[in-house]
Amino acid sequence: MTTATAPIAPVRSAPPSRVGAVLRLHTVAWPLLVAWPVGILAVSFAICWTIYFLVQNEEGEGFTGAVSALLGFVVAFYLQAMNQSFPFALGLSVTRREFYRATLVMALAQSAVFAVALQILAVVESATGGWGVHMRMFGLARYFTDSLAVELLSLFAILLLTTGIAMLAGAIYQRWRTTGLLAAGVTAFGGLGVSAILVTWAHWWPEIGSWFVDTPRMVTMVVLPLVLAAAALAGTWGGLRRATP
Repeated sequence: MTTATAPIAPVRSAPPSRVGAVLRLHTVAWPLLVAWPVGILAVSFAICWTIYFLVQNEEGEGFTGAVSALLGFVVAFYLQAMNQSFPFALGLSVTRREFYRATLVMALAQSAVFAVALQILAVVESATGGWGVHMRMFGLARYFTDSLAVELLSLFAILLLTTGIAMLAGAIYQRWRTTGLLAAGVTAFGGLGVSAILVTWAHWWPEIGSWFVDTPRMVTMVVLPLVLAAAALAGTWGGLRRATP
């Protein structure tokens, strides 16, 4: 007597992670993600170092501000990601949630890597007396704290905040196009202007200055930027959920 056996269903492999696919999509623009920021920093460093070498500055370290160019490339990359990669990814059946998660992972990783690199350069800069010419290009946070941990976390927070603002601007454009982006800009600047008028009228500037001086650096340099970054990233998701590219 024979017994019938049920056919064995084939084992199906799990589909590849779409979050990973979006991350690979982002890395296609690796020149804007890594190469151009590193290149512009190298050129800026060479120019500033040469100037300080020729001037022979001996009166403390002068800050160049050239490292701010890195933030410009961060903004450019995430604006491109939101305005070009986002519609393309949706065309490949990637969901908005998957795209947002992948872009957020990229933002966190890039901010962490750049923060560590800048902190290492800042430490070397301090150890070499401003690269031997009393020049301060990377150690901006050292003006406010001597804690290496706070300096590193502050760099990460500022980079993530910059990323969040860029992603939010891109999401607003995807949701409401140019009109929405201009309205958001006018609202933001208008709100800051009204706040400045109110603070000036109430003579609150000394109290605000005292708060920044007396509050622990971890709060003003790390927690506050991270809170603003979280708000910007939350707004980004709110815009992407209903975006129709």
